[in-house]
Formats: sequence, structure tokens, C-alpha cells
Amino acid sequence: MTTERTIAVVSAGLTTPSSTRLLADQLTAAVRDNLDGRGTPYQVRVFELRELAHDLTNNLLTGFPSKELGEVLEYVVQADALIAVTPTFSASYNGLFKMFFDVLDDKALVGKPVLIGATGGTERHSLVLDYALRPLFAYLQAVVMPTGVYAASSDWGPHAVALRARVERAATELVDAIGNARPVQVDPYANPVPFEDLLNG
Repeated sequence: MTTERTIAVVSAGLTTPSSTRLLADQLTAAVRDNLDGRGTPYQVRVFELRELAHDLTNNLLTGFPSKELGEVLEYVVQADALIAVTPTFSASYNGLFKMFFDVLDDKALVGKPVLIGATGGTERHSLVLDYALRPLFAYLQAVVMPTGVYAASSDWGPHAVALRARVERAATELVDAIGNARPVQVDPYANPVPFEDLLNG
């Protein structure tokens, strides 16, 4: 019997509707289609971070999440994979996106497959994937998919076919990573033996 897979999706768009949520929905749909094609049972939940903005601020100030935010954080921690999408602000992710991962425990994403996506007005911001998002998730020790998906305003018109190809490639990589998931390797140097104990044999 195939184990049910769980996927968490976080979208940091600030408006309704937003191109960020649109990209998150396209990535989610592609992952669903891929899992359906493999006959893999799954559960997907999409979280709009704008709806948690006040809770995130309060968590940063007090150190404690609200019940709603706590449930979202728990789902993300327990999920088999994560899709994370942000609009581009000043050549980086926006503050709402950063706040969410600031309140998440540093070890929560260790070994977790993550598909990253970003939106922006022009193609010149596409490097946000490699110069902002990848370093963030590398610090959190997540396994970031080789294909990140950036969507500029021009990608939603006649060029949507090219965007769709990137979305499908990224979705396939994420589903492959979920299927090939292995236990996280323990860092042998994380808790070194004190030097005096080594001297004492």
C-alpha cells in the first residue's frame, strides 16, 4: 500500500488576486497531476501568508504562535514536501515570506524537498531564485529542487507555454524527490566529544 504524501504550499502574495498565488496554484496543480499519474495518494494544503501577517508579527514579538499559526507551522514541519512562492521585493523575497521562515524552527526543514518560485514585474529579477531563495533554504538545510520557477509579467500572456514547461519540470523533480526520500543523515560533527574526554580515553 502506497503511503499518502503531504505537500504544504506557502504563498506570500500581498494582494487578492495575486500573480504569486497564481504561480503557486500552477505549481500545485502540476504536482497533483504528477502524483495522480503515478497513483500516489496525497494531501495538499495551501496557505496564504497575508492571512497570517498579524499572527507572524505577534509571534516575532512574543515568541509564541497563535493557534492558527501554530497549526500551519506544524503542517509545514510534518509535510513530505514544500512549495514556497514569493513576490520579488528589492531583488529579494518579501518581508512576509521572511517572517514566516524566521518563526519556523531552524531544523524544521532539514532534508525536506522544497520547490521554490517567485514572481516579479520584469525578467531582470529572475536571479532572486539563486541569490535569495536558494541561500535561505540552504541555511535551513532543505533539499531545493534544481528547477526554480520565476514568472515575470510577460510570462502570463503568449509566453505561458514556456512558463508551463518550467512548472511541469519543477513539479516532476519535486515528486521524484518525494518518492526517493531517504532518512536524514545525522551530522557526526554536530555534537563533538569534548577534548578533555578524548584525552581521558
